[in-house]
Amino acid sequence: MQPRIKEILSWYGSDNPGTLTNLARLLNHGRLAGTGKLVILPVDQGFEHGPARSFASNPPAYDPHYHFELAIASGCNAYAAPLGFLEAGARDFAGEIPLILKVNDHDVLLDEADPTQALTGSVQDALRLGCVGIGFTIYPGSARRLEMYQQIRAYAEEAKRNGLVVVIWSYARGSGLSRTGETAIDVVGYAAQIAAQLGAHIIKVKLPSEHIEQAAARQVYEKMQIPIATLSDRVRHVVQCTFNGRRIVIFSGGATATDAVVLDEIRAIQAGGGFGSIIGRNSFQRPRAEALKLLEQIMEIYQGKIHPSK
Repeated sequence: MQPRIKEILSWYGSDNPGTLTNLARLLNHGRLAGTGKLVILPVDQGFEHGPARSFASNPPAYDPHYHFELAIASGCNAYAAPLGFLEAGARDFAGEIPLILKVNDHDVLLDEADPTQALTGSVQDALRLGCVGIGFTIYPGSARRLEMYQQIRAYAEEAKRNGLVVVIWSYARGSGLSRTGETAIDVVGYAAQIAAQLGAHIIKVKLPSEHIEQAAARQVYEKMQIPIATLSDRVRHVVQCTFNGRRIVIFSGGATATDAVVLDEIRAIQAGGGFGSIIGRNSFQRPRAEALKLLEQIMEIYQGKIHPSK
């Protein structure tokens, strides 16, 4: 095992050998195996945004098998999806790629000022499907956030007892925040800290902007002159907010963007010491050949290979 992987595993000293083995499986799979970096394909958007919005731009993606095949062919570390998508392919692709079961989900059929997520899968489902871990979304900033914190505490306890990895999607949103504030640097750093305190092994957050949402936080950022001018500065600060880099933090790929925009963001994550990306719409909404090319470039950046901006 590579020294970097041993170092990362040493950060999780309270976990049992089963959980550490599954975390090692994630870190030692795919093109980035042994580097300490992760690229995960997540496909919960069909539930979260609706099938047409998610898959019409690339119709083969309506088929759950398409996503297993894309994750495997591109050399991703893992594939994450809700119960239905994993059940539709777990047997056919058993053992070919680590799986993460997304155990809660939300839809956009009702516009909610304070969203929450329904429990749509279980730890037992994850074990039955051969998953290495569970994924769970929380919404810091929502009036219903405390309910979600309590739910993940219970899920995380059961998952860890059964040797599974806990991945928390920590997406700040709700009536407590402005729309701009959802990606503010102080809010994203806070959301990442909350996920770490809730026991996540891997934390997924959005890329932060330079905006500061909270007046009290602004005073500290200005007084202490915390560097946040560049995206790599902000990534570095979010990593610092997760136990000074002793938790794995990966960043959302966001809505579909041009290759140039995506690759510039990946360079900033790499330069800022981020652990990788979870790339959904920017992969499966492209034709397969284009997605494979983009994912290859992303992984080469995380491997330290030079891809200058054009």
